Parts: sequence; C-alpha cells; structure tokens
Amino acid sequence: MVGEPAGISTEGPPRPALAGDLERMFAEVLADLVSAEQVPADSHFFDDLGADSMVMARFCARVRKRPDLPSVSMKDIYRHSTVRSLATAFADTPQTAPEPAPPADPVPPGSTPRYLVCGTLQFLVFLAYSYLTALAGARGYQWVADSPDGLGVYGRSVLFGGADFLGLCMFPVLAKWILVGRWRPGEFPVWSLAYLRFWTVKLLVQANPAVLFVGTPLYVLYLRALGARIGGQVTILSRFVPVCTDLLTIGSGTVIRKDSYLLCYRAEAGRIQTGPVTIGRNAFIGEQTVLDIHTSMGDGAQLGHASALQHGEAVPAGRHWHGSPAQPTELDYLRVAPARCGAPRRAGFALFLLARTFLLTMPLWLAGGYLLLNKVPSLTGRSDAAREPVASAAFWLDALLVSAVLFGLLLIGGLLFLATVPRLMHLPIEPDRVYPLYGYRYAMHRSVSRLTNSRYFTWLFGDSSYIVHYLTLLGYDLSQAEQTGSNFGIGLKHESPYLSTVGRGTMVADGLSLMNADYSSTSFKVSRTVIGAHNFLGNHIAYPSGGRTGENCLIATKAMVPLDGELREGVGLLGSPSFEIPRTVERDTRFDHLRTGGELESRLAAKNRYNLRTIALVLLIRWGQFLGVTALVLATAERDGMAGQLLDAAFLPAVLVFTTVYYALMERCLTRFRPLEPTVCSIYDRYFWHHERLWKVPQGHFNAFNGTPFKNLLWRMLGVRVGRRVFDDGCDLSERTLTTIGDDCTLGFSSKIQCHSQEDGTFKSDRTVLGAGCTLGINALVHYGVTMGEGAVLAPDSFLMKGEEVPAHARWGGNPASAGGTPALGKPSTVPTLRGGSR
Repeated sequence: MVGEPAGISTEGPPRPALAGDLERMFAEVLADLVSAEQVPADSHFFDDLGADSMVMARFCARVRKRPDLPSVSMKDIYRHSTVRSLATAFADTPQTAPEPAPPADPVPPGSTPRYLVCGTLQFLVFLAYSYLTALAGARGYQWVADSPDGLGVYGRSVLFGGADFLGLCMFPVLAKWILVGRWRPGEFPVWSLAYLRFWTVKLLVQANPAVLFVGTPLYVLYLRALGARIGGQVTILSRFVPVCTDLLTIGSGTVIRKDSYLLCYRAEAGRIQTGPVTIGRNAFIGEQTVLDIHTSMGDGAQLGHASALQHGEAVPAGRHWHGSPAQPTELDYLRVAPARCGAPRRAGFALFLLARTFLLTMPLWLAGGYLLLNKVPSLTGRSDAAREPVASAAFWLDALLVSAVLFGLLLIGGLLFLATVPRLMHLPIEPDRVYPLYGYRYAMHRSVSRLTNSRYFTWLFGDSSYIVHYLTLLGYDLSQAEQTGSNFGIGLKHESPYLSTVGRGTMVADGLSLMNADYSSTSFKVSRTVIGAHNFLGNHIAYPSGGRTGENCLIATKAMVPLDGELREGVGLLGSPSFEIPRTVERDTRFDHLRTGGELESRLAAKNRYNLRTIALVLLIRWGQFLGVTALVLATAERDGMAGQLLDAAFLPAVLVFTTVYYALMERCLTRFRPLEPTVCSIYDRYFWHHERLWKVPQGHFNAFNGTPFKNLLWRMLGVRVGRRVFDDGCDLSERTLTTIGDDCTLGFSSKIQCHSQEDGTFKSDRTVLGAGCTLGINALVHYGVTMGEGAVLAPDSFLMKGEEVPAHARWGGNPASAGGTPALGKPSTVPTLRGGSR
C-alpha cells in the first residue's frame, strides 16, 4: 500500500505564524544552495530549480540548524515541492507537537586494555575450536581412508559423516547451555567477559550446519533445543539465526519469510542489549523485516515486507501493519490458501532430510576428499606428491596443476549443472497452484531455489552485459531485455528463475529479491513476478509477485513495493510504506545523450570489452586464492605424529589469514594504493568501470571477524579511516576509502554504509562520516554524503538518505530516516544472568 508521507515534522521551537515570513526565510536558505540570487516562491525544487535529493537534503539540514525555522524532512520536500507550498503547509500546521525521542546518552570512552584482552581471548577460542574440529576430522578421515575397498569407504563415510554432523549440530547447543544457561533481558558492555561468552555462543549457533535445514521442521527443533518457545506448524524461512533464543516466543501456525531479523539482541552505544520478541499464533512476518527487542505481535497479526517494529512496539491481535516504522494497513499479506499438512507429513519430511544427509551428502563430501587426495598422483605423475617439501618446485607444480584443473572443472561444470538439473526439478511444479508443504514438490522447489541462487556466478557476471546471458541460461524471461552494460548488479535473489520476467530497458542495482513464492504455515505456491519496462530499481528491494508498478518507475533503495492501489507508472517511489516522488530530475539527465544512438553503441562496446577483462582478472584473482588453499591442503596432508596434528589444527586459521591478506592486497592493488575520490559520472565513463571492478573482490570471509577487534584491522588494511575500539557486528562498507568511522562507534548486524548511488545512467559517490560514539541499528543503511554527529543513533532498518546531517546525540529512524522516525527507547532494568556471574 502506498501511504501518504507521515505528517510534517513538528519538533523544534514555535514557528512563525505568517507563511510569508517562512517563505522568505526558506527562499534565502535555498538560494545559497542552488547558487541563485533569489528563488521564485512558485518554482518547483526539481523541475524548475534543477535541484536533486542531495541538494534538498542539505537544505533540510541547514533549516534544522536555524532556531527560527521549523524542522523540515525530505518527506516534507517531496510532498510540498515549492517554497510557497512548503511555507504554507508549515504555517498551517498546529503548534502542538508530539514528544520527540529523547536524545541518545553520551557514549563513554571504551577501555583499550579490555578491548585487547577480549580480542586475544577470542583468538584463543577460535584456535581451540579449530584444533578440536581438525583433530576429530583428521582421525575420522584416516579411519575412512584405511578401508580396504569402495564399499567399506562408503560404509565408514556414512558412520563417520553422520557422527560428525550430529556432533557439529549438538556442540553449539551444549555450549550455549553451559556458557550462558538461559538468556534474560538486560545489557552488558562489549569487550567484557559476558560479551566474550555471548560472542562464543553467537559464533557457534550461527555457524551450525543445522542452519542448512531452514524452512523445514528440523530447523524449528534446533531452535527449540536452544531454548526458543515455538508452537506447532511454524514455518521459518529466514537464515538469520536468533541468538538469544530463550527470549523468542512464536505461536503455532506462524509464517516467517526469508531475510527477517528476530535476533533478540541489538548493539547500541557500546553495549549489547537483550530483550524478548513475542509472536502470537497464526501470525505472518514478511520478507526483509526487522523485529527489534521488546516487540510483539498478537494472534493473527501481520507485518508486511520491508517493514520494522522498533523497540517497544506491538501489533495488536488481528491487525495488519507495514512500513518502517510500522503503521496500520488493510492489506492482507497472507496470499495463499491452506492445505492439509499434518504431523506425519512433517515427520516424514524431516526423516527424509536426515537420511539424505547421512546416506548421500556427507558420504559424498568425505569420498570426494578421499578421491581428491588419492588422485593427486594421477594428475602429477608422482606417488608422493603430498609429501614433497613445501619449498620445492615440484610441490608448487603439483599445487598449480591440481588447483587449475579443479578450478576449471568447478567453473564449467557449475554452469552446465545450473543450466540443466534445476530445470528438471522445476518440471513438476505448476504456477499458481497451491501445494502442501513438506512434500515432493516442496523438496523440488526448495532445491531449485537453493541451487539457482549461486552467489558465485551473479558475482562474476553482474554489473556487465554478460549477466543477461547468464540469467537467461538460468531461466529468466529477458526476451525483451535491452543491453545497458549494467542491467543487474552482483547481488540478486529469487525463489524461481523460471517465473521471473524483467522488461526492456530496466536496470537493477544490488540486492533485488524476486519473491516468486507465497507461503502459509501449511502450503505454498509459486507465481510469476514481472518488473515492467524502463524501470530503475535501487538497492535492497523485495519485489513480490503482483507488485503494483508498471513501466518507467524509479523504485528507490529499500523502498516498499506496493501491492494494492492503482498501477504506478512514470513516477518514483521512496520509503516504506512508499510514497511518490519525481521519476527523475534535471541533474540526473545530464548523461542521457550517451544512452541512445551511435554514442551508446560505441560506449557499450567499450564497456563490454572492459568488463570482459574484469571477468578474466577476477577469475585469476579467485584462482590465486584457490591455489593458496590447495597448497595449504597439500602441505598439511599425509603429515604424521604431533606435527601433523598441529598442522591440521593450524589449517583453518592459516586459510583465513591467507585469504584475508591476499584479497586485501588485491583490492589495494586495483586502487593502486590510492583513495577513491567523490565523483559524478556516466555509467559509460571509464572511471565507473574501474569502480565496478572493486565490488568484485570477494568479501565473504569478512563474517569470520564480526564482533572482534580484528574486523577493525581488516578495515584499516582496506583503507577505511576507522577509530579506536569500534564494535562492528557485521557492517558492510562498499567504498572503504570514502568512509570515516569515529572512536567507539557501534555498527549493528547487517548494517551498511554505501558511499555511492546509481540512478539510471548516472553514478554518484561521496564521503560519509560517522562521528565518535555513533550507532547503526540492525539492517540500517547509510547513503553517501552523510554526516552523523557524535553519539547519534540510527534505528534498526532505517534508511539515512544521501546528504543528510544528523546532529550529535540525536536519535533518527524510519525509511527515509528523520528525527521523528523512531519511538522513545526505554532501557532494560536488569543485566542478563549468565552462569558464572561475570558481567
């Protein structure tokens, strides 16, 4: 549902009563920004004055700094797009104002000794876990390898693989109950002993192989084993594992869509805060949603896609809410009829998954490793290839040959596999037909979704013309596609590629999720998702089937796609719930002449050649890392005694250190060890092609450093200007050298600082600065050209637009974020009780 923008911001001092006074003062501020002597009162900000959202964000920031003017937000600008209409609206606004959110408390400086001690202990914990897993794995593998024949290898693989899998699943559960006991609402400082136990449990719980069973009854059993109170017939599709599971309550019959956050903790101002998340029976939680701590939903309540419940908010029973922050709506997000799906069906599906894991998946992995190590002689021509001295030329020749053959087979074989096997799996599934969960067709649908969402190939071909060919091979309907050289970014998800259609001339940035399926607690159906022609979609958008957008729309970053109302065409959509903005502005059309005719043909051909070289380069970089890991495997294989055990234990840390240093060096080499500079250019400019190349340096290994001091070392290696004792729980920085982070900042899980934007054929980038002690909430996004003052807090799931200036110690939230976009936050009254008494 597209909602009207929230009411005009009314915080601040009393306003002048006369619209004429406001009109004059607004015009004075704006004239300075657009370099004009005077601004006509009826001139449209975008169409007549040539301003864009960056200019108007700076206008809002300057207005907020003046005590004689009311506080203006970007929502107000889009709703009242002339000086006169804006002044009239504020002059007519009643003087009464809602109570603003209290300012954030100052963040006391952290303790450097505690920071260093915690990092050291985290490193020791990681080493201990690596040693235990390596010891168990090496002995089990040797037992499998000692089998006299193939049948014996399979039988031992089943026994050892099953025991190993169960051990990996149960160890985090035991560690949670031993180290923590039951989680309780409270808070504790980061880098403390209490935090060390929290981090250890979080690392083990989220890295558990049981996460592979998301979307099945086995995953629900796993969460129950961790202490969560979950009723029957609950379907959980999100891979973001709750950490403080004792604080999570989910009633029977509830559906939780993918990419939803119910972590039961958050990081703010240098402290971890834990609190309950309570969901009633038969509730629905949409895709890309955030439920902060101390939130609840009643029986039959719904929270729509791209929405958030902030601290203390509650959806009443039977009510439907959406938006960030959430607000009431009449829209029904549960769009599939129920089906018969009883306990026997769920139990049978769980047993099938366990049998497949123990009898097929684990033996294949173990047998693959066995064959790989024993086939090295056949590739190199020597029987002692794994025992060559590491410094010898023969050893590195072996590593080169083995890594090159395997890398090529995985690349070519992967493409052939994705082009054939998922298509066969999809054949039994008919569009728009309701099927019960946990049957044959659900297993096929789940496998198709997992297999075809290969991050590797979208990373490889994204941001180039070649992504169109790859997606067509995968099953997308791009028959009307018009090559732009940047049709899709490097991040793209779907639930069925065979039911995904994108129109002619449409361009998509990173993070699009095509929602081809609908779920209830007992059923699912797949439907075609269609995006019209000549659209531009920003970052991190969940696009459902039946989305009410047609041709020539701009859907801004993190905007909610409407599911009701008239078909939107020729407009822009911003926010959640979304409201209309101009489709484009004059400043964004300056490069349009490069997107048509002969100029487009020549520049597109040049971009294609450059992108082809980029693909070759990043494949070479990837193979270099693969070569290094292969060398480590050969160096540790077939080594006996205590030295062999130590080498096995050091393998995982060595791989992580090598991968981190290697990719950091590659990225700095691509930038020639120089920082990026703010720019505005066409996507057909050579600078943009070079900038795109930086996004292709892998960063999946970053997650291993989340919540540790080592993440800050990594950022410094990559050129980020990062202060002391920064707590990074999983933030993504797209442009490292354009980002500045002050001392003692707290960066929430899955937050993002994005110092660029692409709008149609125009690319823009600028610096973003976070002052000391700032906090970014879970899944919050900060755009380019932003400044956050010291101690400022951005609420979970908020979108801080380009050019915004957040005052020191202010609390902002919402999508788009503003000073009135987050409720007042209460503080927990107790600290969590942790077994052992440490705080």
